[in-house]
Amino acid sequence: MQAKRKIYAQAARKGFAAGYSNGQRDGACDFIYKRMHPAAAFPKRNVCVLYIPQGFEAIDQGIVEALRHTVREVHVADAKFMAEQASFIRPDWMLVLNGLHVFPDDHLQQVDAVRAMGIRTAIWFADDPYVTADTVTIAPHYDVVLTHELSTVELYRGLGCAEVAYMPLAVDPNWFKPMKVEAVHRSDICFIGQAFWNRVELFDAIAPYLKNRKVFIAGGLWDRLRHYKQLQKFIRMGWLPVDESIRYYNGAKIVINMHRTTERGKDNKNELNLPGRSINPRTYEIAACGTLQLTDVREDLPNYYVPGVELDTFSSPEELIMKLDYYLKHEEQRRQMAIRGLYRTLKDHTFVQRLQRVAEVLMW
Repeated sequence: MQAKRKIYAQAARKGFAAGYSNGQRDGACDFIYKRMHPAAAFPKRNVCVLYIPQGFEAIDQGIVEALRHTVREVHVADAKFMAEQASFIRPDWMLVLNGLHVFPDDHLQQVDAVRAMGIRTAIWFADDPYVTADTVTIAPHYDVVLTHELSTVELYRGLGCAEVAYMPLAVDPNWFKPMKVEAVHRSDICFIGQAFWNRVELFDAIAPYLKNRKVFIAGGLWDRLRHYKQLQKFIRMGWLPVDESIRYYNGAKIVINMHRTTERGKDNKNELNLPGRSINPRTYEIAACGTLQLTDVREDLPNYYVPGVELDTFSSPEELIMKLDYYLKHEEQRRQMAIRGLYRTLKDHTFVQRLQRVAEVLMW
């Protein structure tokens, strides 16, 4: 009986400590979010924009909402009917996200037809440099090319594209935001994404460290792991809906962000073998949830977040294990860094703010 009481007492203390910790995090994030969001309103440009989504739900939704705060009139149309809708609406600009994957075979003929109507066109590439085998064909058909990847700017200029600009992505804080979650979404360490080969190598290397911790991994192709059986209990195979990803980000103590490899032929169509210099959308999305992020290093990361202050980085499996262990044991530092990352994101990296830069480049 005494032993049972001791066990119950230990469990109660553990539960109280966890609840206290979660409450501190939730309270701090709620304060920052309410203070910083919504962002200050900007004057709307006297422009009508036809937006053509890619089907990247989180990005498309963020851009559409931001456009509504940026320009006088916004219309959204399916890529199959872009020329037809442009002819009917007669916008000042047609802004296209990515132009890949789900776009119709006559995509480029439709863009040419829209330009022939005197309507200016811009494409914003969100998959660079992983699909440059396709984007080099697409880019010259547009008046303006925006790319989130530094390494492809000169590529498109070299193709004769008259106006090319580096334009990083951002996050929609109406969707990616701090929230209280149920125990089912809580973990020590979380990773959400496809098992590209460089990610497989990383998780195989840290598998012995992960096996005795509370871990959540989601995405496709994770059966590529050599240590798949060891990690299988943590893995949810297949696509995870965005709203669930947000809950898992919120419930994690640490989220790992590993950019996919740019090496030619390794799960990509980067035939020119261009390097990855810029950060992915996940960087903003994790930070917007008020969770500590450990990310591999990209050249332009310090332009958007301060490593060691607003998030932290790793350059090897050994360094990742060391930092995972450190931040799991140092709760206050973990929480403060995550809160600073949230503050920076709401201050500088929402789509409403990013569309102000787009508007300046396109001279709306």
